[in-house]
Amino acid sequence: MTIHKEGRPLLFWLLFILAAVNIGLHQTVSDKETLLNVVLLGSIVLYLAILQFFRNPSIPIPNDPELVYAPADGKVVAVEKTMEDEYLKEQRIQVSIFMSPIDVHVNRSPISGIIKYFQYHPGKYLVAWHPKSSTENERTSIVVEQPNGLRLMVRQIAGAMARRIKWYVKEGDPMIQGKEFGFIKFGSRVDVFLPLDAELLVNVNDKTKAGMTPLAKIKA
Repeated sequence: MTIHKEGRPLLFWLLFILAAVNIGLHQTVSDKETLLNVVLLGSIVLYLAILQFFRNPSIPIPNDPELVYAPADGKVVAVEKTMEDEYLKEQRIQVSIFMSPIDVHVNRSPISGIIKYFQYHPGKYLVAWHPKSSTENERTSIVVEQPNGLRLMVRQIAGAMARRIKWYVKEGDPMIQGKEFGFIKFGSRVDVFLPLDAELLVNVNDKTKAGMTPLAKIKA
């Protein structure tokens, strides 16, 4: 288990600020032991909560072209047919995974292939489970193409709390199944647009682990 690079500056400055607050209180109100203990306990709890949010566990990297793996830790909140009209221009099965603040927020590639399309969209910050968040919120859209020509779209979506989408890929880059391609701070959602003939392996309310939970089986 490591701490993700996105959290290291924040954790450093948070530790510095909390230490300064506690030291300052000890120097100015040293006679109020109850207050000092409450502030110290609160500081520890806050720091540990932020620390766990930026955890980055190592996982065994899968290598199965017939399986689509979850791109995010979280809970499946939608499995439905929809029209993907940004790039694929066809009906797809949309699987949406909601990432709560207590989930790992590393995003991992569901398949291996080449990025044929990448687009960042500024937008709103509706709650992540809102039906329109997939098309109106701040988001990225990434289309990965397998060697056999199959194309899959993955969409990172910001939510009411998560206003920082990070990505580490661009059009033309290779994507390796299970490898990290992005990060969303403080909870949000990731959508995957599967072919209509995909064999679904998850249902609504199922829990997922990025790069470990198969979402569907596809024709390789």
